Amino acid sequence: MAEQLFCKGVSAVISSAGCEERRADIRLTVETCTSSSPIHKKELTVRITDDADPLFLYSVAIGEEDFQSLKSQQGLLVDFSAFPQKFIDLLEQCILEQGKQVPRFLIQLVTSSPALDCMPACLNVVETNPFKHLTHLSLKLLAGSDSDIKKYLAVCIKNLKMENSMLEDKLHRSEEGLSKRLTVTQQALAEKSKELDKLQNEWTSQTTSLTNKYSREITAEKEKVLRIQAQYQLQHEQQKKEMEATCNRKVHHLETRVSEFETVNKDLTEKKYKSESSIRELKSKFAGLEEEYQRAKQEVLSLRRENSTLDTECHEKEKLLNQLRTRIAVLEQEVKDKEQVVIRSTDVCESAQEHKKKLEESLEMKQLQIGKFETTVKSISEELLKANEIIKKLQGEMKKLMEKMKLKNAVTLQQEKIIGEKEQTLQKERLELLNVKQALQQKEEEVFKLQEQLDITVQKLEESKQLLKTNENVISWLNKQLNENKIASMHGASGHSDMPCAGSATNSAALQNGLVRINLSANSTSTPLHETRPCPPTSTPLVPPNSGHVEPPGLDMKYLKKDGNLPLRGLKPLSVASTGK
Repeated sequence: MAEQLFCKGVSAVISSAGCEERRADIRLTVETCTSSSPIHKKELTVRITDDADPLFLYSVAIGEEDFQSLKSQQGLLVDFSAFPQKFIDLLEQCILEQGKQVPRFLIQLVTSSPALDCMPACLNVVETNPFKHLTHLSLKLLAGSDSDIKKYLAVCIKNLKMENSMLEDKLHRSEEGLSKRLTVTQQALAEKSKELDKLQNEWTSQTTSLTNKYSREITAEKEKVLRIQAQYQLQHEQQKKEMEATCNRKVHHLETRVSEFETVNKDLTEKKYKSESSIRELKSKFAGLEEEYQRAKQEVLSLRRENSTLDTECHEKEKLLNQLRTRIAVLEQEVKDKEQVVIRSTDVCESAQEHKKKLEESLEMKQLQIGKFETTVKSISEELLKANEIIKKLQGEMKKLMEKMKLKNAVTLQQEKIIGEKEQTLQKERLELLNVKQALQQKEEEVFKLQEQLDITVQKLEESKQLLKTNENVISWLNKQLNENKIASMHGASGHSDMPCAGSATNSAALQNGLVRINLSANSTSTPLHETRPCPPTSTPLVPPNSGHVEPPGLDMKYLKKDGNLPLRGLKPLSVASTGK
């Protein structure tokens, strides 16, 4: 039983004698198999093939004894059980490094002959560094014989048949699944089309009914609003006329009152000017008194040492004098300041009684004038209070009128709100109509996508059927070619078995040894050129067609194509055999 451990495509450097090194893509497989011989229990087989050339085959089988000699020759530090995994690790490292410009690990395939034919080759795993190229492992591979190539091709054809059967099963399954999906999608399409027709009919009926209904309601509401607006306009004009008449009356009354207040104001201003003149006279008198006070102050300096209270009062008097200078407009504050000045001056100037009497007389006169001013101010304030009450009444009436206007505005706002709500409902229905249209468009797009998918699947089915037909034709053609070659070889063996080097004997020897070289170009038709070795002294008989030996089935033509000028090893085509006869 063979167990495949590694099978990957590898880029290798092929170097041959007298030729430049070149890179080529090869497939390297590593397998372990149990041998039938009693000496070796397990063997490791390393095989090199080319996907473009099925006749290219190099392989080696390594047993435990072979590995021991390889270990001693190349200085390996690994046992036979761990050797396959380590070898696979080296190959993986080479695959990782093969994409770089200067790879660290390389796979080399070295031959002593100018071309890769039946000569053995060495598979080297090399580590490169600037100082030296180190070969970690070197395996000597032998070219595959005809039987090995036939076995390999038989395995390939068997695998291809397995893959073909698997593909056919997958195709049948996919056809069944796609047919089921087609039926389901067709049913779904039919149902969706029916639903679309129903929705379109419902949508048209609903839109027509809603537009008629709301157009009627809007016209009725507009007529109501126009009627109410006309009524409110008439009421507003009547109330406006009444308000204008009342306002004109009140304005006339207020104008008369204002004229009266103006006359009173004129009298008050005259009184004010008179009081200001009297204040100026008092200021002049106060200046004279201030001079006298300063004289008295010089006299009182001797008495300040005895009485500290008099000093504080003098400071207060100075402050009050400064306040009198700043507060000339206010009569009450001036009178109070003058009283304080007189009181404090009487307290300070006890010795100057005559000055005190004069000041008392002036104070009495000022108090009389202040009383007169207070009476006039009280009368003016009473009149102002009456005027304020009248203004408050007028403001209350204006507030009532404004409340009435607010009520009218609130009624109009409510009507506008009703109209706005109806317009919002109309907009909502329009949005619903737009959503229905979008849903219809989405469903149509889904139907279009499903149809595209169906077309693509049908195309794929047709392509797969064509591929199957071509594969079957190629396989039948190859089987015919193999059968014809077999029949030709049987006729040659029976008719010319005694001739050692005749034309038919050369054909049978070529078929037995498989030493035919065929050079195929990439763009021309296959014209085989063959070379034969000298025929052996005895011709071995071929297997008859009914002896139980079954030839492998035909191979696909794509495995017989080859790029480059590498030789192909195998059977001659039918045309060569016929010319040899």
